[in-house]
Amino acid sequence: MTVRIENQTCFFTTENGEEIRLCPDVEIITDREKSMSAVEINGQRIYITEAEADALTVAGAVDGRRHLKATDSDSVI
Repeated sequence: MTVRIENQTCFFTTENGEEIRLCPDVEIITDREKSMSAVEINGQRIYITEAEADALTVAGAVDGRRHLKATDSDSVI
């Protein structure tokens, strides 16, 4: 798991160690190319699961995710 949440404080595991942020200071975004949720910390994009994104929003993070719609005709969506 990339994210740990304790008392509205978020701990993100990065390649440079652990980054700590208050959850209300975190914004969850959607990476359109990868169709994944992520947060940006110090210019580094950290990809998270939807369960982690939901947990972050419950802890006070800003939910800036955008729903993506498939446009290919062979899509099951």
